[in-house]
Amino acid sequence: MAISAKLVTYEEWLTMPEVSDAIEEVVNGEIVTMPPPKARHSDVVDALAAILNRQLDPSRIRVRVSTFGLVIRENPLVMRIPDLAVFRKDKVVERDGYFRSAPELIVEVLSPANTRREREQKLRDYETFGAPEVWVLSPEARTFEVLLLDAGKLKSVSILREGQLRPSQFPEAVVDIVSVWPD
Repeated sequence: MAISAKLVTYEEWLTMPEVSDAIEEVVNGEIVTMPPPKARHSDVVDALAAILNRQLDPSRIRVRVSTFGLVIRENPLVMRIPDLAVFRKDKVVERDGYFRSAPELIVEVLSPANTRREREQKLRDYETFGAPEVWVLSPEARTFEVLLLDAGKLKSVSILREGQLRPSQFPEAVVDIVSVWPD
């Protein structure tokens, strides 16, 4: 992961060219460049997106995977690219081509290179943004950690290896945990 030396403002960032061979997030004004996800990571995200898309009404709900920017704050600039996010279409706010409203569910899939500090910073950003639910998936441990926003803080409420999980904001959707992991 590479971090830029110069802090960028929101206005400067809007004029920068898009990067096609890497993923870039902006954390407190610093551009953080990451390699694209590996196949197993993408397989987990795709499997979960397919499960949710089959069960949620596309006229009301938008399931997005790693192809969008989520502007959490303009100053200092924080822009994240969650692995998966689920939005209610009537609550989506877009400006300058980026999402500006908190998704109802954010999913992050851990990679071996992720540090505890990076994970904690992302969760703080999602907490500050008001995301009501975050799932952190670990392909290595084959677990789903469920965090819910309570009094402005994301709190871990369960870590699951099997069984069924329903997103708190979309109880009509049921995720069979073991079906998400590639063989």
